[in-house]
Amino acid sequence: EGRAIPTSREGIRRALEMMKVSTTQQLVDKCMGLSLSDQYWICPKKSKVKWEDVNFFEHSFSDDVGNILFGKDTKAKEISLMSPDNTSDGWLKKKWVIHKGKRYLIKGGSGAIQQEPYNEVLASRIMDRLSIPHVIYMLITQEGYPYSICEDFVTPQTELISAWYIMQIHKKPNNVSLYKHYLNCCERLEIPGVKDFLDRMITIDYIIANEDRHQNNFGAVRNSDTLQWVGPAPIYDSGSSMWFSKPNTLISAKAKIPCKPFKINHDEQIKLVTNFDWLDLSALKGIDEEFREILKDSLFIDEKRRDILCFALRKRIEMLEKIVNLRLTKLPEDNIEEDVTRNTAYNGH
Repeated sequence: EGRAIPTSREGIRRALEMMKVSTTQQLVDKCMGLSLSDQYWICPKKSKVKWEDVNFFEHSFSDDVGNILFGKDTKAKEISLMSPDNTSDGWLKKKWVIHKGKRYLIKGGSGAIQQEPYNEVLASRIMDRLSIPHVIYMLITQEGYPYSICEDFVTPQTELISAWYIMQIHKKPNNVSLYKHYLNCCERLEIPGVKDFLDRMITIDYIIANEDRHQNNFGAVRNSDTLQWVGPAPIYDSGSSMWFSKPNTLISAKAKIPCKPFKINHDEQIKLVTNFDWLDLSALKGIDEEFREILKDSLFIDEKRRDILCFALRKRIEMLEKIVNLRLTKLPEDNIEEDVTRNTAYNGH
């Protein structure tokens, strides 16, 4: 069930009707469970077919499912359901495409503001400046609507293992925090570079006020043949940030912003960062105006909201600078009192 499109996906009921299937789980069966995130699949009984013959990394796939998920009518007499879109997660509209032999994910926004694609680009630009390993996002528009587009960072030889799966290798003791438990699990699996990676992920999420870094949108990459760990996955999926669903009146850099995956708010989570020596905040000079430029052609975000967002971004950076300066005399803090209690991804409600 974990490989199926969630029932909260925008327009999924209409899409299922057009594809003449009753559940998203049936779509998983139609594509043999194949994905562009890993190499697992469902081989039909008594079939001689091999993964090498059908995988989506090396073989083309139909655009039918993706187009239907994007609300387009199809005139094809027979719809091909052999698509990696059948196993895409998340509640936002998305589809995979092939361009010049490479696999790209196109993902939309939500509600009346459609802000998530712009936030992905902002996060990408900030991480460029701070030299944080990340997936590069670009902006495209289709019929006036914004979409983010990024290249698949998983290859035929690697797979993405989410933090949730990593944290299942042994039971978390009640007196151990989620953060410490994740570090312990990664250490046991001998995944390199995790603490430094988490320092950077927690920091970027603080800057952009990310509300939805749940345990399924970060993790680690391993070689699918040798099962050797490559290291933490580059940071991706940062769109549910920058007050993406909030009206202008509720946008405030100093408000207690809910967060994940370790603590329930950013004021507590930023205390987990063990080292800020890598962080050069002067590299972010002018990033607020760069964000304004990213937003300028939006049909959904007016000048007033642009001003409010850019001001809030600038304030978040100033707040982080104060935290970094205070840290010179204090050690990082961690306890279980402010831990996230459930790994629940934002679903639009």
